[in-house]
Formats: sequence, C-alpha cells, structure tokens
Amino acid sequence: MKISGNTVLITGGGTGIGFCIAEELVKSGNEVIICGRREEKLKEAKEKLPKIHTRVCDVSDPKDRKHLFDWVRSRYKDINMLVNNAGVQRMIDMKKGVAELAKHENEVDINLTSTIQLSAYFIPTFMQREEAAIINVSSGLAFIPLAMMPIYCATKAAVHSFSISLRHQLKNTSVKVFEVIPPTVDTELDKGTRAQRSMTYRGIPPSEVAVATMKALAEDEYECAVGQAKNLMEASRTDFAEQFGRMNL
Repeated sequence: MKISGNTVLITGGGTGIGFCIAEELVKSGNEVIICGRREEKLKEAKEKLPKIHTRVCDVSDPKDRKHLFDWVRSRYKDINMLVNNAGVQRMIDMKKGVAELAKHENEVDINLTSTIQLSAYFIPTFMQREEAAIINVSSGLAFIPLAMMPIYCATKAAVHSFSISLRHQLKNTSVKVFEVIPPTVDTELDKGTRAQRSMTYRGIPPSEVAVATMKALAEDEYECAVGQAKNLMEASRTDFAEQFGRMNL
C-alpha cells in the first residue's frame, strides 16, 4: 500500500491513536480529514496540525454517519482510505441489569456499528480507486477479554472478525483491509477504567501504534499487532484458559 498521496478519513482523530496516525499520515504527504464529537479537541488538533481538515461528528448516530459520508464525498473526491478508530471503553457490571447500560455511552454503536456502516458507505467508492484501504482499530482484548469490560471486549472481537470477512470479500478488488491491534495505550480511552482498577501502568504511547500502523501499510501487513497485543493473540490460540484466568483474578 502506498503511504503517500492518499486522502484519508480518521474517526476519533482528535486525540490519542487517531491523532497520532493523522500526524504520521500528514508527515508522509497525505491529505487527512479527522472527525470527533468534541469540537474543542478538533480545534486543538487543528492547531497542532494545520494541514488537517476537521468535522464534528458523533459516529454513534446513524444520521451523523450519513452526513459525514456525504460531506466527505462531496468535498474530497479522491478519498481512498478510511481509518475506523473511534472507540469508548467502559467497565460494565451486568449483574446490575439494564440500568447499568443506560449509565454509559453505547459501546456497540461507537466501536462496532460505526465501523461496519462507514465501511459499507465508502466501499463502493473505494472500489473505483486504483488503490484503497480500510483500517480497523481493534484491541488485544479482542483475543482474551477482561470480564469487567464485557461489551468493549466483545465489540473489538467483532471488529476482528469483521475485518477478516471484509478482507476476504474484497480480496479481488483494489481495496485492502488492515487491522491494527493495540495493547494498553496511554490515551483517554483507558484512563477511567485504569483508575478504577488501581493500575499505575499507563501503557505505550499512541505514537508507537501510529508508527507501527504506517509500517504495516507500507508492507501490506494486514494484521498489525503491537507490543503486548502480539502475546494476547498468541496466547488465545495456545493457552486461552490460563491467560484468561491470570487476567481476570
């Protein structure tokens, strides 16, 4: 996959992994559009990276997803790359019933449904390009879950499965499907749950994930597991029960 001269949309691009991927793509000579729910974070990102384009969008909202697609397609006619990065992570106690779900953002809509629907919107356009890519950001927890975050882990496992199926469906087209699989990363995503778990380890910097992503694109490495996420992938296939037990004491 070429890593310059692309036109790229990144969801959740105002902070964390999304912003760092945007930064690397801009450095490599790509036109980059980022979207996010918080206008102030998009403004901060624009101040740091003046070349990027921004759009306020709540990807959990079906209407916002459609408006985003229409807006991008009308203004950036050479769009050929989508990075499905937006995500939320919450500790959910299912013993508390439906009321517990109502207290939190909808992880299924943000983490999974938006990935599926935005991919579906852009794929027909991407198939007309000489080269195009969809990059889905999953997690090492897609392979061995933390039981205290059941919905997050389930959505990321679904993103992994979806990426495999999508890659197979598009194998005879110009559209390549990549999956980026981060470990614990020092971003806003995990800060709340990290504090609740009394964890002091902050995780790897998001820039490390971004650099690995660029390398994976350049080398057509379709599953890019970063750092400890590689160990979780391997353990899920060799000693799942033992690793799951250690992680969920």
